[in-house]
Amino acid sequence: MKQKAPKAKSPEAVKPGDAVKPVKADFPEQVRSFVAEWSVTIILLLFGTTTLLQAFVVPTGSMEDTVLIGDHMFVDKLSYSPAGPVSKYLLPYTPVQRGDIIVFKWPIDTRQNYVKRVVGVPGDRIKLVNKDLYLNGKKVTEPYVVHKSPMLDSYRDNFPTEPNTRLEDPAIRMLADNVKDGEVTVPPDHYFAMGDNRDNSLDSRYWGFVPRGNIVGKPAIIFWSYDATTEELANPNIISITHIIDLATNFFSKTRWNRTFMIPRRYPLA
Repeated sequence: MKQKAPKAKSPEAVKPGDAVKPVKADFPEQVRSFVAEWSVTIILLLFGTTTLLQAFVVPTGSMEDTVLIGDHMFVDKLSYSPAGPVSKYLLPYTPVQRGDIIVFKWPIDTRQNYVKRVVGVPGDRIKLVNKDLYLNGKKVTEPYVVHKSPMLDSYRDNFPTEPNTRLEDPAIRMLADNVKDGEVTVPPDHYFAMGDNRDNSLDSRYWGFVPRGNIVGKPAIIFWSYDATTEELANPNIISITHIIDLATNFFSKTRWNRTFMIPRRYPLA
């Protein structure tokens, strides 16, 4: 007599209220998901830090006491970008204005970034008389400026006049082509920039105007400030052993905690 094969048991039906165990993804699927998520994150971060923001460290004291040597800041690259037909209604584009602090590629060597304050826009007439700035014939109040030398320099403090020091070629052309009645006139698509540490600033007086295309952006926020020297920060692509040791031993004591999250602000000039 033949025995009947036992019937295969059907899976139990899920009853209402029973907990349903989640199906666990296999390992390759987990890896693919992890790689995909982090790839998107990294792409967004790279896009943000190259297109919208750029980290910048201040190596010199030409903008003291507004910006200090060792200030690490994010530069807003979006605000001064050319506005598109649609994006101009959606994004906060602004023109470069007098009193703005800007980060730009130095016209003499575009591999170097400088930070200065705009004191003249296209069409402005500029001169200095005994250290005082005159803009379009009127004396300007500059509360951000510091003078650390009591001496008067015939060129630096009474600009434009006969230079008494070596100038870069663009500055020589500026004095030859853009000076009239004792004033420098800023040409189209160019800006005149100077440091707030007015007696110790290598600026437009010595190397000429800043072309509009050289402007990278404006400081958005200081995310870290460390009391370092110009020698330690002059070349951000090369970190010296001395600087590494200094950071390791003095990070907490030499970090300027009170400058964290400070925003270097513009000052409107009439």
